[in-house]
Amino acid sequence: MANTITCPICHRKVPFDDPNMPFCSERCRTVDLANWATEKYVIPGADQSAELEDIEPPSHHERS
Repeated sequence: MANTITCPICHRKVPFDDPNMPFCSERCRTVDLANWATEKYVIPGADQSAELEDIEPPSHHERS
């Protein structure tokens, strides 16, 4: 029997040689993509709100 992993969406066993690996199906692959697109999944990082407050907007000088 081939080595398997668990589908991160439905938790079924998936053989390493499955073309959908690490997912068990196209459906689970699409569900995972939707989770990223709707920001259900996020990668932790630095708080950007503090960084954005330090940025000064560009000044617009009127030409005479």
